[in-house]
Amino acid sequence: MKVIIAEKPSVGREIARVFGATTKKDGYMEGNGYTFTWAFGHLLQLAAPQEYGYYGWSVQNLPMLPAKFKLAIRKVKTKDGMVDDPGVKKQLDIIKKLFDEATEIIVATDAGREGELIFRYIYYYLKCKKPFKRLWISSQTDEAIKDGFRNLKPGSEYDTLFNSAHCRSQSDWLVGMNATQALSLASGTRGVLSLGRVQTPTLAMICARYLENKNFVPQLYYQVAIYPDKDGQVFKAISEKNFKTREEAQAIIDLVTGEGHIQNVEAKPRKEPPPLLHDLSSLQQEANKRKGFTADQTLGLLQNLYEGKLVTYPRTGSRYIGDDVFAGVPDLIDKLNSHPEFGKQAAALTGAKLNKRCVNAKKVTDHHAILPTGVVPQHLSADHQAIYDLVAGRMLEAFHQDCIKEVTRITLLSGSKFIASGTVIQTAGWRAVFNDKDEEKKDEENVTLPKVTQGEDLQITEKVLLEKQTKPKALFNEASLLKALETAGKEIEDEELREAMKEGGLGTPATRAAIIETLLTRKYILREKKNLVPTETGLAVYEIVRHQRIAHAELTGTWEKRLEEIRSGGSVAAFQEEIKTYTRAITQELLQAGKSFKAPVAI
Repeated sequence: MKVIIAEKPSVGREIARVFGATTKKDGYMEGNGYTFTWAFGHLLQLAAPQEYGYYGWSVQNLPMLPAKFKLAIRKVKTKDGMVDDPGVKKQLDIIKKLFDEATEIIVATDAGREGELIFRYIYYYLKCKKPFKRLWISSQTDEAIKDGFRNLKPGSEYDTLFNSAHCRSQSDWLVGMNATQALSLASGTRGVLSLGRVQTPTLAMICARYLENKNFVPQLYYQVAIYPDKDGQVFKAISEKNFKTREEAQAIIDLVTGEGHIQNVEAKPRKEPPPLLHDLSSLQQEANKRKGFTADQTLGLLQNLYEGKLVTYPRTGSRYIGDDVFAGVPDLIDKLNSHPEFGKQAAALTGAKLNKRCVNAKKVTDHHAILPTGVVPQHLSADHQAIYDLVAGRMLEAFHQDCIKEVTRITLLSGSKFIASGTVIQTAGWRAVFNDKDEEKKDEENVTLPKVTQGEDLQITEKVLLEKQTKPKALFNEASLLKALETAGKEIEDEELREAMKEGGLGTPATRAAIIETLLTRKYILREKKNLVPTETGLAVYEIVRHQRIAHAELTGTWEKRLEEIRSGGSVAAFQEEIKTYTRAITQELLQAGKSFKAPVAI
């Protein structure tokens, strides 16, 4: 009997359906010589400190560095305290019985780091020794599942993926458990002050931005605006320089004559290439900006669409596809011809030469960028439809033509030098998909400019002194925080450069939503309209850790890069030793620094 184990019941039942297995049993399904069972996500976790003899919270126990980690059943909270989840115990017994009877085990958990960890922890906890094969698919369509089963891989090919996942799990335990106990004990609070390898530098980023914004002192500056008239079309030109005082600006205004002389006209076409396809992080950012969805909401909706066979694997960190996937893109575009919003653009791309900017197999990681599968959605909720449309629309954008703009810059002289600039879209290209107005126009002084020639003199209809203020960096919202997490806090707008920095980012596309939700649950931050702002408790914790290494985004980002290197065969032992050394150091740092903690409210 072949036993297939999936990550969730819904996926297990769906794969069973593809194989024609319809007999329902308690905790599994069977038919046609196959048995299909499942986990419920993480059934097992690294054991709590008391399992290693570290009883109670005591400074004498710190740092806790187990010689060998143990696995324990997931716990649930009851009136008698934390106990093993009875549903998990029951399912593990079912899986053990099936594994004992199996002639072959096939792993069908999600094809990624955490999916591998879920299966391996079950496999090792049950002390199973049987060889297993791996199903690795990026889509849940019937054909993708069948094709995946025709190309099963030996389980050993994914040993390094498990090593990476296990090291991540161990490092989170070591840093989180020790740092949390050290700060909580040293601070003298009655409650728990939770710290974590990834959550703490994320909190530090939010707090630092909040304090920078709050403490920002605006600086006044002045500009002079003139309004020349060209055959009845009045446009705006701004002084070339900004002025620190009103008097300096007034002196320039006094020099303005009734005419403006056109000194120079530059009109340059500019190509704006289409955006890359979405990975999870970029989709979460887009959904937050366009729809106000939280990162966690977007991930949940996307996972539903994946399990409904409508989109490819959601937890990807790649925005590229290979030539093999690109070969199927024309058919995917063709399936959108009847889409109420994108049909016209899909039809325009049908048979056209497609842009290949996002086709690069070398930049595809475990999974390619998110694409629709070609299955036509029916009866979706408004929120599910919104996420599906962002995926489908981005596919059309990514393979569309460049947007061609004409950027015009006019230099005028009227007692002083003035600049008028404007951008006009000549060929919309990819921007026509969502029919977005050019976002850059928000910062332009003129949407369109009249045709003028060098040497021309124009009548000045008005001159105005403008008083302006410098502005602080905006507070983080989920979109801007996700972007910052990709590059460990470095502010990089260029999307390809940001892609290159991803290996050193904080967390992974699959975990960043959970990091934000954890900070909200801990009451370290809260949502204020669209912004993420720290609470008094969050700020108090930040004041303690801000100068400690646990708050440094670059350090944690480096660890994420190391975990990826382990995925490629890097040294597990070297990383583990590095984390233990760091754990000893941060524990001592927090035992000292935590003494100055000032609780803003009862925790």
